[in-house]
Amino acid sequence: MSADLSLRDLLRNSSLPQSEARLLLAHVLEQYYQLPRSAVISQDEMVLSADALANWKELEAKRLNGEPIAYLVGKKGFHNIELQVAPGVLIPRPETELLVEIGLREINRLGGKASLLDLGTGSGAIALAIASAAPDSLVTATDQSIEALTIAKTNAKHSNLEGRVQFALGSWYAAIGEDAIFDLILSNPPYIEKGDPHLQQGDLRFEPLGALTDQANGFSCLEAIISSASAHLNPHGLIAIEHGFDQSKAVMDLMKSAGLRDIEAHLDLAGHRRVASGRK
Repeated sequence: MSADLSLRDLLRNSSLPQSEARLLLAHVLEQYYQLPRSAVISQDEMVLSADALANWKELEAKRLNGEPIAYLVGKKGFHNIELQVAPGVLIPRPETELLVEIGLREINRLGGKASLLDLGTGSGAIALAIASAAPDSLVTATDQSIEALTIAKTNAKHSNLEGRVQFALGSWYAAIGEDAIFDLILSNPPYIEKGDPHLQQGDLRFEPLGALTDQANGFSCLEAIISSASAHLNPHGLIAIEHGFDQSKAVMDLMKSAGLRDIEAHLDLAGHRRVASGRK
């Protein structure tokens, strides 16, 4: 009977890729037995309790239906921190770590201390990763979603960064004062065009639509952020913004039109132009 199957048997019988099955089974072991991830292998003769087995079967079925692993286990590693994630926020992507690296380079250039604005923070990934790595910096994070800010604040507390990031509710610059000025602005806004077939594929099917698409041509949020950046940047301040792999030239043109200088394209690990930056 399935109740007598060992961890090794459950993995062998799963229709999931083994890497995914191990992640989900490790989550079950952590939740029910407080065991480390390595127990999936080191204690592979173990037999789950009825409750734990039911949870494993539920997680397996949901993943087979396409639900993202990050939502199923409720967390995702990003840069140097671990974030709690839920369907109310975008799952942090490895390519977004490029924004963090650009931000940290700029902070180092400024002597290790800078004022930073993270627009559309979602889970708090960018803001909290930078607050963790650059503790002397002043970080402000905004989002128009109350649900997202609630998750971001929970992540700040979970990462022992509570009080190190100021959170503000509102759409883009409307969340901050008109006179608020920063050394650095970072953002990963919605940039997928309305109706893009990718929105109905893979993990994107389960993620918040408002964090993925502007419900227009994919450029409205990018343009709103770039066009008003100079009003909120110190002299020589830097803005870096993530965009789609085929949007680089258009985003750099937006920066030129906004009067920014020293405009650069930055490549992600796959070699795609994924971030554009410019200075006031």
